[in-house]
Amino acid sequence: MTGVVVTGGPGSGKTTLIEALAAAGHHVQSEAGRAVIRRQTVIDGQALPWRDRTLFAELMLDHDLEAHGASASSPEVVFHDRGLPDVVGYLELCGLPPPHHLLTAAREFRYARRVFIAPVWPEIFGQDAERRQDLDEARRTHDVMRAVYPRFGYELIELPQASVEARVAFILEQVRPEV
Repeated sequence: MTGVVVTGGPGSGKTTLIEALAAAGHHVQSEAGRAVIRRQTVIDGQALPWRDRTLFAELMLDHDLEAHGASASSPEVVFHDRGLPDVVGYLELCGLPPPHHLLTAAREFRYARRVFIAPVWPEIFGQDAERRQDLDEARRTHDVMRAVYPRFGYELIELPQASVEARVAFILEQVRPEV
């Protein structure tokens, strides 16, 4: 069917929201960045944002292409914790030019037109082993995603700063015809 993206800065409740959607029986795709960091950390790999940002972006691209393919072949709506334009935004945030093949992927592999963006929320922001960004970088990431998604033709819908249950209800109400 179609993929619905939830984007925004780190620590804004995206992953918790995606996990709640999964717990409610909806199909979801995990965040590429966290998946890559977990795998690379286990093997002491180089594709980590603090070692090789370009290689990290390539592995996120690969993860997101696979996730997109899985959601495109699903008969159900699939909720994505970030999407291909996030990889473009990540490189721009790092001051690196997105390669042509990444821009092509972000243009050609489409999600639902309406993308949900989680605003920066200092009260719930936290760091962990995979999220080393500080609150300032979270704000800059949010701003980059706010700029990148419309360039690829998406409409951004801001998530309310509300309970996880309220956010789930908000998203489901917005995508009701597809769910």
